[in-house]
Amino acid sequence: MSANDNRQNAHSMIDHVFHNLLPAHGMAERPEQVSLSHLMLDAMEEGSIALCDAGTGIGKTYSYLAAGVVFLRFRTDSRQKFQPVLISTSSIALQNAVQNEYLPFLSNVLMEDGLLDEPLAAVIRKGKSHYVCDQRLERRLGQLDLSKKNWRAGRALLSLREQLDMDAAVHLSGYDRERVCVPQTCDCGREDCRYLNFLADCSTIVYPFQICNHNLLLADAIHRGTGRNPILPDACAVIIDETHKLPDAARQMFGTALEARDIQALIRSLRREKFLLAAETLAELSAPLLRLMSQPFEDGRAFNSFARLLIAPTRNLHIIRKQLHGLLSVTTHKQMKKLTATMELFISENASVVFYAMEDQRGGTMLCAAPADLNAQLRGTLWDQAHAIILTSGTLAVDRDFRHFKEETGLLADGRIVESVSASPFDYKSNCLLYLPLHAPEQTPSGYYDELAAEIAALLDACWGHALVLFTSYAAMSAIKERLAEMDLPWTIFTLGRNAVHTTQQFKASPGSVLLATGAAWEGFDFPGDCVSLLVIPRLPFAHPDALKEKKRAEYPNLRSFIRAVVVPEMQIKLKQGFGRAIRTETDTCVVAILDERAAPGQRYYQAMRAALPEMRETSSLEDVVEFIYQTKSNDYFCHENASDV
Repeated sequence: MSANDNRQNAHSMIDHVFHNLLPAHGMAERPEQVSLSHLMLDAMEEGSIALCDAGTGIGKTYSYLAAGVVFLRFRTDSRQKFQPVLISTSSIALQNAVQNEYLPFLSNVLMEDGLLDEPLAAVIRKGKSHYVCDQRLERRLGQLDLSKKNWRAGRALLSLREQLDMDAAVHLSGYDRERVCVPQTCDCGREDCRYLNFLADCSTIVYPFQICNHNLLLADAIHRGTGRNPILPDACAVIIDETHKLPDAARQMFGTALEARDIQALIRSLRREKFLLAAETLAELSAPLLRLMSQPFEDGRAFNSFARLLIAPTRNLHIIRKQLHGLLSVTTHKQMKKLTATMELFISENASVVFYAMEDQRGGTMLCAAPADLNAQLRGTLWDQAHAIILTSGTLAVDRDFRHFKEETGLLADGRIVESVSASPFDYKSNCLLYLPLHAPEQTPSGYYDELAAEIAALLDACWGHALVLFTSYAAMSAIKERLAEMDLPWTIFTLGRNAVHTTQQFKASPGSVLLATGAAWEGFDFPGDCVSLLVIPRLPFAHPDALKEKKRAEYPNLRSFIRAVVVPEMQIKLKQGFGRAIRTETDTCVVAILDERAAPGQRYYQAMRAALPEMRETSSLEDVVEFIYQTKSNDYFCHENASDV
């Protein structure tokens, strides 16, 4: 059979999967989803870099999985060497869903039809620090009297004899994890080493799909670009889902990050080794920095406010290293050496590095140092690889234009690029109402938060609660929380803090309640059904100025061109992400209220705001909001009795 015949058969299989097999198992047939899968398959066959903006509800995961399955079969039929398809995501939740839900379902459907003989397997790949070293585990167990150890931590440690991935041992202590993980140089050579056998299995046909996060994908690209041994096997195609997170991951991987826990870990290590004076001195000198880093992250906080607090603990680290030279354990010595070098970097004035702050996983602040030219780093590693790369997300394009993303990632002049924008199948015209108040609260020094709280309260009354309010700062969120609490409203009001999972579960379990949120809540949270029937965005999500923005600003001839090319597109992408919290399924209905005076009709950013959102009805009348809610909601929606503020 010729290559052309194989290719035609491959595309016929895509049609068969989406037109016949999946609908037979209850899935809706979506033309945009089928077209997207065909484009992804074409890109895989041609070795292209595909930019795929896929609207909410398209089902892009099945699009790329189906394309990947068919491409693997195409390669087998063409007698090409086996290489897996690599899938990179930003979130653990999506990694687990691909491995345990999406791929098994698709695999079973194809097996029923006779297109597969056996299930397709996927493995989640992680860095060495996530896996247990058998040699180090037995050494650690031999050092311990488990009867004197916390029973949960002891049981977790013992469980590692049966499980390789330490993330599955929920109560494993951080200290034990450090002592039993696979070291950076793994050379035990044992035939029964589970980690080495796991790596060997990953290089075989056993796992045609391999899943990792963006950081490991970039680490592998860096290894390849610098001539070191690859971390991941050679892939026939790479799929990068949640691609909008790739630039931040690249800045971390090509740069350096400092988190509060890095300093706290060294203080614990010094205490554990009985160097109490050194530990207490470092803790005292680091306290102002740690307090500031532990506060809720605020966009726009000057990096210099952190840098000046680094000076005293950095000097102290030099003294400790000199005084304790030769007395520290190997592990603590390495820990101190690494932390000292990192903190020295952050108080240096290196012109080739951009210093900035960003939100950490706990809602606090981490300090980052990234190369000034990130594009060159990506071009020389990730984009330089010969295989196809599929980049997909719901927020890659702005008004069908990928220019901003390509500029940010060094793809602007790449000749391998193909582009695709797949519109959401959701009926936003019927299921969504955009509310822009006739007189939006004006952000003036006096009265703004009072006006804003009154406007939000009126919207809550019109929609019977069921609201998510997305703020652009913790200060604004706190101010509104205080004012709403004083109004004695009939809905439970939650504030999304650091225990995000617990709070969102409570919010979902309390019909009619209100969630005030900021930061990471702009994306990644899923609230289907009536849970979020009102989405309030008090301010357009413009990014605050920082060192990264200043660096970009220098590349433009004037401020106006910089705002048009960078600031507005970034706002539009963030707005799209926030809007995505409103409508999660085909039957969801929601009022979206944007209360920023700059977004009002005729104002400076009205057109940019509308270009970022799907086409939908627009109103400035609260009466229209009330009418929309009564038209789109069932009687059960209005029956919930809600407690007062908690």
